[in-house]
Amino acid sequence: MLHKLVWVSGLVIALSIAAFPRMNSSQSATQQDKKETASKKARWEGVVIRHDANGQTLTIRKRGTEDEKIVHYDSSTQFVSQAHGSKKVNPIDAADIKDNDRVICIGHDEKGHFEASLISKRLVP
Repeated sequence: MLHKLVWVSGLVIALSIAAFPRMNSSQSATQQDKKETASKKARWEGVVIRHDANGQTLTIRKRGTEDEKIVHYDSSTQFVSQAHGSKKVNPIDAADIKDNDRVICIGHDEKGHFEASLISKRLVP
């Protein structure tokens, strides 16, 4: 009786392992690439201290520090505004970003050159 129980348990375990597909090396490499791409997304938030519309840059000081970063944008950059805690996101123009506005920038930062894909102006509720 015990012998049959052990045999049935082994069969159940073997079948359950076979039921789950194994990840091949190309799938794991693709997942690794996705993780690396996601980790390369950069985020910078703070207060705008200078907006150069002609040069398409914002100089942003991180809140509570003296750290500043020049954030570059172009015609592909998405500009939005959003109140804290709100799910409603409003499209805006780059001209709507003014000095002393609080912003969150998402993009790529390579060798100190931050290219924004999204700039979100944070609204005071």
